Amino acid sequence: MMNETKRDVFEDAIDALADAQASGGNIGHQDANLFMAEYEAALPDDLPVIPQTVGEILQSAHVQDNLLGVLDTAKNGYKLSETLAWIIANQNTFARAWLLGVWRVEGTGEIVKLEAEK
Repeated sequence: MMNETKRDVFEDAIDALADAQASGGNIGHQDANLFMAEYEAALPDDLPVIPQTVGEILQSAHVQDNLLGVLDTAKNGYKLSETLAWIIANQNTFARAWLLGVWRVEGTGEIVKLEAEK
């Protein structure tokens, strides 16, 4: 599982360029193409940040329900919890995490990805 962001790839490329210049070498087209491929595959820098409990709901609901169903449950559910209240108050962030299938955990910065459906 690759958890590199585009910023991480950019910093790696800058470091490689600096190392090559310091040693009298250079970065060729092949190296540049490798960095570009890594950059293309990397995660966005501005991943949504959500609490761990919200991420747990997102993971379990993603395979069983659709986004509208989850938001409807959060709004009209039997018992409003702190987690559901967060989803209601932060619908855009929750939706973005849902669509991207990846987010950062609030507090830890850990990157979490949804598992691919089998």
